[in-house]
Amino acid sequence: MHSKFTPLTPELYHYLVGAGSPHDPLLDALAEETERLGAISLMQVAPEQGALLTLLVRIIGARSAVEVGTFTGYSSICIARGLGDGGRLLTCDVSEEWTGVARRYFASAGLADRIDLRIGPAIDTLCALPESATFDFGFIDADKTSYRAYYEEILRRLRPNGIVVIDNVLWMGQVIDATDRSESTQAIRELNAFIARDARVEAVMLGVSDGITIARKRVPGERNA
Repeated sequence: MHSKFTPLTPELYHYLVGAGSPHDPLLDALAEETERLGAISLMQVAPEQGALLTLLVRIIGARSAVEVGTFTGYSSICIARGLGDGGRLLTCDVSEEWTGVARRYFASAGLADRIDLRIGPAIDTLCALPESATFDFGFIDADKTSYRAYYEEILRRLRPNGIVVIDNVLWMGQVIDATDRSESTQAIRELNAFIARDARVEAVMLGVSDGITIARKRVPGERNA
């Protein structure tokens, strides 16, 4: 079968990013400050990922969202900006240092009142939520060995037709390297395989940045296509 895959050269990538919505000065400033942190800045989502998160949140009319992995707040701002009137984002992280940057930018973006930042192990935060807590949208971008636990906890609280997005599912190509048996790589491989056969969701994996999976929670009684 003929492949429609187009190799993404640096030049073509810059064209791709430039062809999207105009850059936001606040997000550009946040990206620049995060880059000065050094190699750890790779944890920040790419501009096209941020734009996609905002778009997905708006498309489904989300008013409640949850994020695992705040870092310096780029993705949090993108999600919060897409929420409807009165919308709220619960975002979880373990670092006071990185989220200190995030808090400043939440305030600068005028979003501090709609972002609830919780410091501590995300699985503890999620499990401690009341049973009545539900979400329209979820984003997972944190420690890879806990991805399955985050996925399960968010999915059970996701409303039907809600969406959960999972980052780094290609893991810099390591998912197809049979010699890589590290815990993080194996955790991502196993979650990718699990979601592909999970009847509770309809999912697609996209080659955006380091790979993302978008999974829609099926409506009860919905049949597979």
